[in-house]
Amino acid sequence: MTKHFLRTALAACALALLAACVYRINIQQGNYLDQAAVNQVKPGMTRSQVRYLLGTPLVSNLFDTSRWDYVYYFKRGHSRHVDQRRVTVFFDGDKVTRIDKPSDALAAEQEKNLAKIKNGRIY
Repeated sequence: MTKHFLRTALAACALALLAACVYRINIQQGNYLDQAAVNQVKPGMTRSQVRYLLGTPLVSNLFDTSRWDYVYYFKRGHSRHVDQRRVTVFFDGDKVTRIDKPSDALAAEQEKNLAKIKNGRIY
């Protein structure tokens, strides 16, 4: 009986140690949004100028072409912390009318957190 219990306990410990060694990849999706490039987008710019600064939008609505959504998501493997950003550019014809973007203070905080995540300091 004690040999059976000892084997079961040893097997459970081995499984627990192996479970802790599972590698989880970083998940990065969407367009990386550099705040300096986002701040350069101004009303009156053309679609091609916005595409040059921010890239092709991740989400484009086929039925409403007056809106481009840029979404960025990054999660480090074992971390619970997620960095996500969203910028929406509205057009009237071929010209930018307004931009929904995070404030400069929020963007600076996100940049700081992203640097910590990429350096492995947030788990």
